[in-house]
Amino acid sequence: MPSLYVDADACPKVIREILYRAAERAKLPLILVANQSIATPPSAYIRSLRVPQGFDVADNEIVRRCEPGDLVITADIPLAAEVIEKGAQALNPRGELYTEHNIRARLNMRDFMDTMRASGVQTGGPPPLSATERQQFGNALDRYLAKVARQARS
Repeated sequence: MPSLYVDADACPKVIREILYRAAERAKLPLILVANQSIATPPSAYIRSLRVPQGFDVADNEIVRRCEPGDLVITADIPLAAEVIEKGAQALNPRGELYTEHNIRARLNMRDFMDTMRASGVQTGGPPPLSATERQQFGNALDRYLAKVARQARS
């Protein structure tokens, strides 16, 4: 049975709420990993795992725990690359599925933007999550859950 892991420190609340409903509906374990307390609804499927403060502590815990077939929700591109290497899947809160085919390009763009910021260029942060992106996330999550359900039946 696959698990859903959430890089919860930066995951928008609206996305967490979508995940709560999906975990209940699909009866899949949902683990929110963060270095702060994350309130979760009472559920046999949903739990929060608090890790110590520190650089990449939550990311490292997710990588340590995830297994092939699991789904990791994260906007952290290096974390996505690590879980893909382990055979898990990675989905960002805007509905983009990171794959072995697109993760290198995403890492290169991230590194380029880091270099730009380090040289003083103001790049700004990501725009607020839109209704369309929430829908894209829900659709991508539904596709993953449908695939898990098909595999369970076969």
